Amino acid sequence: MAKHIGIVACNFLISPDNTIHQVFEDVQQQSPLPWLHIAEEVAREARRKGYTKSAILGTKYLMTGPVYPDAYAKYRLGYAIPDEKIREKIDRIIFNELVYGDIKPGSKNYFLDLIREFKSNGCDSVVLGCTEIPLIVLPGESSLPVLDSTRILARAALHFALSE
Repeated sequence: MAKHIGIVACNFLISPDNTIHQVFEDVQQQSPLPWLHIAEEVAREARRKGYTKSAILGTKYLMTGPVYPDAYAKYRLGYAIPDEKIREKIDRIIFNELVYGDIKPGSKNYFLDLIREFKSNGCDSVVLGCTEIPLIVLPGESSLPVLDSTRILARAALHFALSE
């Protein structure tokens, strides 16, 4: 039995993929519709909550790319990223474990210890800038308040849609 799928009109676009936002400007310029930028929504939420310096966790490409630095600069917020060795390990955990739903206790502890270290170095929040990281870092377990980029973008999209 075939189902008929109707066409739905859209007023704006989103992508929950943080890393893909490295080409956001190019995509936005060619789009007939406005886009919500995930890192700008996270920065806006950080500002709203009174945070001033966030640890940024995600793929190695996200952590070293312009996505969060540009958005955080726009909102005059500070940020920190792990050093290269740690970025590589986070990337391995994401791509070798989390994308397969494999939550290893050692990897979970690694993330939680890293977040504690960021807290001791002056961060007041942590950005979970990868859709898989919330699988391993739960808000109640983190020593820093969590900015879950995917949830923040979803809430922003709902707010935007309802305000239209």
